[in-house]
Amino acid sequence: MLEISNLNKSFKRKFALDAVSLKIPKGEIYGLLGPNGAGKTTLIRIVNQIISADSGKILFDGQLMSSEHLRSIGYLPEERGLYKNMYVLEHLVFLAKLRGLSSSDALKNSKFWLDKLAISEWSNKKIEALSKGMAQKVQFIASLVHNPALLILDEPLSGFDPVNVELILKELKELKANGKTILLSTHNMRSVEEICDRATLIHDAKILVEDTVWNLREKSKKGTYTIRFKGNMIAFVNALWTDFELLEQTEIGEQRFLTLVKMRGERSMNDLLNALMGEISIEAIEECFPSMQEVFIELIQGKESSYEK
Repeated sequence: MLEISNLNKSFKRKFALDAVSLKIPKGEIYGLLGPNGAGKTTLIRIVNQIISADSGKILFDGQLMSSEHLRSIGYLPEERGLYKNMYVLEHLVFLAKLRGLSSSDALKNSKFWLDKLAISEWSNKKIEALSKGMAQKVQFIASLVHNPALLILDEPLSGFDPVNVELILKELKELKANGKTILLSTHNMRSVEEICDRATLIHDAKILVEDTVWNLREKSKKGTYTIRFKGNMIAFVNALWTDFELLEQTEIGEQRFLTLVKMRGERSMNDLLNALMGEISIEAIEECFPSMQEVFIELIQGKESSYEK
């Protein structure tokens, strides 16, 4: 869907993007991650042709990107901006027409999304009368009211309460199921785990890592397992011997425990099971995978510590 090749951009001789290249496959939700000032918003603005790159190219569906492709893109900027004196429905129709929709289609699509997000009763209210969360819903609708093929969302969950976060995530999943491609820039790591297929981490204007969300988590795992069992703790510890390390233990009932165990050397889960079988009654065992929050922090801290050496 979107192919970015060797993109460079600098401001006052400081790189905002340094040879950035990535591919966003059609029909996927792609996470764009990074600390503040890493270059994420600069990249998004270049794709939306708000600013120009110093060098590099962008292909949209295999074609060199031009202003004509903007009609196929929906954009929710981090800096929210609606005309406060316009009415909600009027505003959405206005923005839809700017993206090329006829008056009738703009009205029909606007009413559809107002109903879908349960805010149709605000259609004839002025933007200035809306709460922050309600105004954010309106701007979210504005980004997709023209039925774009590519949706670019810069911090779309910022300011939403947990109920509305779940509502927006549900809509994004439905959009993906309907064939839409979504570029999601966010600090909400839980949402990345829940809905993103792939993710790129930008740090200091460069691509630090790019992979599927699952692979990113798997590569950062520490060889730890949670085990819930019934039996004797001393027998459990003796069975671990020197091949496994007991990190944590919690008694959750009579002769029932929840533990955290770490592998030593090249041991596997099968080795762990073989060691424990016959000594205790295993109720559940699960490998621990780091959250995207933990992956993000580990990668950033690792990169920053390498600068210091």
